[in-house]
Amino acid sequence: MEWFSTLSLALGSAWTAGINLYATVTVLGLLQKFGFTHLPGGLNVLDNWWIIGIAGFLYIIEFFADKIPYVDSVWDVVHTFIRVPAGAIVAYAATNQTDASMQTIATLLGGGLAFSSHGTKAAVRAGANLSPEPVSNWVLSLVEDVIAFVGTILAVFAPILITLVLMIFLIFFVWFAPKIFRAVRRIFNAIRAIFAGESFREVARKAP
Repeated sequence: MEWFSTLSLALGSAWTAGINLYATVTVLGLLQKFGFTHLPGGLNVLDNWWIIGIAGFLYIIEFFADKIPYVDSVWDVVHTFIRVPAGAIVAYAATNQTDASMQTIATLLGGGLAFSSHGTKAAVRAGANLSPEPVSNWVLSLVEDVIAFVGTILAVFAPILITLVLMIFLIFFVWFAPKIFRAVRRIFNAIRAIFAGESFREVARKAP
């Protein structure tokens, strides 16, 4: 069942990368660095202290940026082009010593899972930013951090459990899909607004 463990780690890590890429990379790197696991395929390079240090530093920046209303959504705009391809790369790297067909499938599914988790995060946070208080941003951000950390650990040590988590999430995602697509539209509207000199608050007000 080694193939199942590798695939579940690849997909689970890709999913958490869509929520918080830097937390995912930091956890994977530290787990391998201190000998708690041996990451499959190309993921074993994550035990480099430079990689761990940079990922940890970026996580600290994201930790604070992700808790400020509207700044968190701008952060999500930028990371649309980072988390999704990174999720696909994580899945690709984890399976690069497996059969080519499995690697291709894992890469495609990894990118899709990263997109779905990132899109869900963006939709929820965009909705929270319509409320006038900052508490919801802090609570949501902390919950997302916990999910990213715990999800990455489950992907490494509990392949069956992370598979169940992914299945439950996908069921939720299908139900939540219309709001996800509206959030993605907001993200691209925000990108256009940034270049047009508008504020994100104006974009959120105009979004359907």
